[in-house]
Amino acid sequence: MKRSICLALIVASQFCSRPVSAQKNDIAARPPMGWNSWNHFKDKVNDAAVRAQAEAMVSSGMRGAGYIYVNIDDTWEGDRDANGNIQANSKFPDMKALADFVHSKGLKLGIYSSPGSKTCAKFEGSYGHELQDAKTYAAWGIDYLKYDLCGLRDQMKDAATPEAAHQIMVDAYIKMRDALRSTGRPIVYSLCQYGNDAVWEWGATVGGNLWRTTGDISDKYTSMAAIGFSQAGLARFAGPGHWNDPDMLEVGNGGMTEDEYKTHMSLWAILAAPLLAGNDLSTMTSQTLALLTNRDVIAVDQDSAGKQGDRVSAEGPIEVWSRPLADGSKAVGIFNRHQLPLAAHVDFHTMGYSHAVKAKDLWQGKDLGSIGPAYTVTIPAHGVVFLKVWP
Repeated sequence: MKRSICLALIVASQFCSRPVSAQKNDIAARPPMGWNSWNHFKDKVNDAAVRAQAEAMVSSGMRGAGYIYVNIDDTWEGDRDANGNIQANSKFPDMKALADFVHSKGLKLGIYSSPGSKTCAKFEGSYGHELQDAKTYAAWGIDYLKYDLCGLRDQMKDAATPEAAHQIMVDAYIKMRDALRSTGRPIVYSLCQYGNDAVWEWGATVGGNLWRTTGDISDKYTSMAAIGFSQAGLARFAGPGHWNDPDMLEVGNGGMTEDEYKTHMSLWAILAAPLLAGNDLSTMTSQTLALLTNRDVIAVDQDSAGKQGDRVSAEGPIEVWSRPLADGSKAVGIFNRHQLPLAAHVDFHTMGYSHAVKAKDLWQGKDLGSIGPAYTVTIPAHGVVFLKVWP
């Protein structure tokens, strides 16, 4: 839906006095890292699968690499009791016990709901029960909430104007924000509404620690690339405590080549995106583990300056992206979006360097010495050369 200038002014005036961060500045100070059930398990997720993921996250070394959230997506919900309190369904016989188990592993547990009466999968949503649900989540020991717009769309369609529909959505996210805050428990608040109404402009003012900027990802290069490369221009809206979210990772689900998954990880790192693995951690290959836990790549994503990167140049299918890092260096991704290998010509003058730079190849873990300022490198099909450079 299109938003008018008038709407933008209304929203700005309504929320200008509200704090920007969702609850406290230290919540999601860096992009959240963890795992989400949907991409691999979808409606088959259950207590045993979640426990297996938590155990694998620890034993594989992923926790040591920074992955800490174990997030249950849609289909966990049961009916409400006589007092309106949400219950888990038979797949999750004791959510508090599950949270205690996850916490015992040094990890955190996330959950999912919708501001509508039903979720995307037509399970029980939080409409009219926001405070009750927030209190239940806190009592269970939940640390992260993904709040998915799906169920609210019917009410938005019935609104008299686009501005009124927008306000219904904004008010719904504020209501759950306030409910979460009232519990006193630090819960990461993830807005999932697919980038509607330029959410990056207002997501922080309604309490979001992160907000989806796109539709759902799938385990195909065309989907991943369309989503990732569309993020150009959004860097100024992200920062510590509030992040653009181009959706979860598909690494290890089998639909892309190793080079394509390297593009996926590299681009998400430059974007300061949340890194939420979406594969089965309990059965992943050593190759998948290496992709997910490359410490140099993760260090870019988790850089303490919290500055999202952006596109520097595009020449046909070759795109160069750069991200400034806290130590004064830059992460540089040289991407080939063509289906065949191509030579890429990079001019480091465009990134503020007047002379040759020192460089490290982050995927090879190899110091390259001095390169540039004019630099040519051959990039694999749908692949990337991911560098850290400094004067």
